[in-house]
Amino acid sequence: MNIFWCGALTIVLSTLVASQQSSFPVKPVAVEEEPHHHVVLKNDSVMVLRVKLLPGESTLLHTHLHDRVAVDLSDTTITFQKPGQPESAPELTKPGNVAVSESNGPYAHIVHNAGNAVFEVLDVELLQRPAKVSSAVAGKVEAENPSARVYKWTLAPGATSAMHTHERPYLIIAATPLMLKMTDPEGKSFTHEVQAGDVHWVDAKVTHSLANEGAAAGAIVEIELK
Repeated sequence: MNIFWCGALTIVLSTLVASQQSSFPVKPVAVEEEPHHHVVLKNDSVMVLRVKLLPGESTLLHTHLHDRVAVDLSDTTITFQKPGQPESAPELTKPGNVAVSESNGPYAHIVHNAGNAVFEVLDVELLQRPAKVSSAVAGKVEAENPSARVYKWTLAPGATSAMHTHERPYLIIAATPLMLKMTDPEGKSFTHEVQAGDVHWVDAKVTHSLANEGAAAGAIVEIELK
């Protein structure tokens, strides 16, 4: 009887270990090689990836190597799991939500869409930390890490942000669809319809205001290098 139970326990444990090992490959893939992560912009300073997971889908185990900023583009529920650890508690996502992280070495995890709607996010990898941090700030800082400051402009229909100056290169990201009007200090402006996830890199000093010319509220996120 004891031999039977030992044998059965060995089989159960072996199956469990094999299952856990199959869930986590021996070597994680680089984030840009993960099939759900698609590079939409890359230069010497940043790599921007758009991530899309259908309900119930999960990424492969993948590794991040740099300071990061994540900008949510959809409403759903996600979980995270690191190797050897249980799955995290569910987290709600919302268009315009911003999360920053600081790299202290390679960070590997799996992301799972536990909700009933598509999960979309822009993952911004900040490829270089500044040798000297700029003290210039363009507005209220929503979040920051050693590489960048993040500004978030939530604009009601007809609303306009304060005029502000970017002294350093930056990304401007539409977190929601928006009829966006940009105006410089001389009053010159242009209006452009943007979609959620649209992103533009600006490598010049810029002073402008942002206005919502549409009929629905919108959100713009600016990620400025330090």
